[in-house]
Amino acid sequence: MLIPVRCFTCGALIGDKYEKFVNKVKEGEEPGKVLDGIGVRRYCCRRMILSNINIIDHVLPYYEVRAERQREYESEQY
Repeated sequence: MLIPVRCFTCGALIGDKYEKFVNKVKEGEEPGKVLDGIGVRRYCCRRMILSNINIIDHVLPYYEVRAERQREYESEQY
C-alpha cells in the first residue's frame, strides 16, 4: 500500500485513513459516505484517497522475473 502520508495540496494527514476507507468500501458502503464518516471533507484530500491505485500488485511480477533472470545469468557465468 503506497498512499501518501499527507495531502499534496493542503498538507492534512490522510495516510492513516486509507485503510479504514478501503475496508469499509469492501464491506459495501458508499465511498462518499465513508469519507464523510472518517472525517475527510476537503475535496483535495478526497481526491488523494479516491484516486490512489495499488500499483505494486501490477509491478511486482516484473521484478520477480527480472531477479530470476539475473540469477540464471549469474549461474551461467561460473
